[in-house]
Amino acid sequence: MKVICHMLASVDGKIKLSDWGEALYNQSFSALYEEGHASFKAEAWFCGRVTMSEFANAEIPVLESTTGKKVDRKAFIGDPKATSFAIAADSMGKLGWKSNDISGDHIIEILTESVSDGYLLYLQKRKVSYIFAGEDELDLSLALKALEKHFPIKTVLLEGGGTINGGMLKAGLIDELSLLIAPVVDGTTGGTSVFDVPGYLSGAPGRHLQLISCQTLADEVIWLRYAFK
Repeated sequence: MKVICHMLASVDGKIKLSDWGEALYNQSFSALYEEGHASFKAEAWFCGRVTMSEFANAEIPVLESTTGKKVDRKAFIGDPKATSFAIAADSMGKLGWKSNDISGDHIIEILTESVSDGYLLYLQKRKVSYIFAGEDELDLSLALKALEKHFPIKTVLLEGGGTINGGMLKAGLIDELSLLIAPVVDGTTGGTSVFDVPGYLSGAPGRHLQLISCQTLADEVIWLRYAFK
């Protein structure tokens, strides 16, 4: 499975568009980002829980009653016919869903085995797929292997936030970086960046890159593509 981290950032590496002002320009930047997204023809896109909460279509879930029955920790396929996917890293099961897709992309939750039985029944009832990757903390390498095993995914677009991007960077699981640089200086202190690796995980996660291409797009946006060495 190929992993392409596809992101839109300010010149100083921040990714929260609401801090950039000039909403009209930001809409143009987002449109260019979506064009880039579509150009990869990837089968799936992948976000962390915080970013995916912007797409979640229900409130915090009311968990289903388990009546004392233990739910097996094995993959659940909610739509065997699905060919495009939206993947959420949601270790403890906090996202709420009314349906099992986002704009036609079937939802897959990546969970830890410590998630509650009630949440698993909640997902099953809504036919939201899920896989397990780790007991108490997400093992992202294991997650990719499970995705490849259970779903027809050859290319996945990793589309942040910074924490999940940073986790994938730390684990050495990113093959390519696709970065659109908007002509904006964010300037915020401590704002979310393209890659945010928590201090306790840091341990020199930096990686060297090899330039694949550099394009100037509309509205002075620069599109950089790099392979990870």
